[in-house]
Amino acid sequence: MKIKNNPSKIKLSDSSYKLNKISKNIRNRRSVYANQFIKGELPDQLLEEILTNATWAPTHKMTEPWRFIVFRGKYLKKYGEYMAHYYRDFYTELSPEDQKDKLSYLENYPLNAACMIGVVMVKNTKIDLPEWEEIAAVSSAVQNIALTCHAHKMGSYWSTKGVAIDYVAKFGLSENEKSLGLLYLGYYPEALKPSKKKRTPLSKKVVYLD
Repeated sequence: MKIKNNPSKIKLSDSSYKLNKISKNIRNRRSVYANQFIKGELPDQLLEEILTNATWAPTHKMTEPWRFIVFRGKYLKKYGEYMAHYYRDFYTELSPEDQKDKLSYLENYPLNAACMIGVVMVKNTKIDLPEWEEIAAVSSAVQNIALTCHAHKMGSYWSTKGVAIDYVAKFGLSENEKSLGLLYLGYYPEALKPSKKKRTPLSKKVVYLD
């Protein structure tokens, strides 16, 4: 479809409009929870591609304020145990049987992930930028990870709960570093139903000033 005059006249809902590859990737990406994963090995070459793409996120003054910790193997089990211990006191009002089920769910939750990636923001000590800019850059890096995973038919989920933030913080963070949680990466079954979530129309989110 050729655009001659005003690009704003195109309606993305028109049947004649075909999404290009990157648009499909962005719009079809979805969060996939770790308990939806099926066990599968993540090749080192693919993991390197995923992490390399993360480092190509936009970054003000090239501070590159990110660092990643890859958790694999026994650390999936260790994190499950950590979560169960972390939340143990939250379930004291449940029956012993329900409490046992909850804790067992947490212990097993990460086990089918191909890996987990600890997300760390590194505040530059020489270039004084607002922290929100550095967090925005790291968030962009995480989005690159999510999009790369989706392109390779993998799922991902960014957990920013207190348990995830506290766990990553245990692994040698410096004073200028802050944990931003954990990314779960893994494979999902072909039968996994697509997300039915909708996005708010542009007309409610965008104002054009000419």
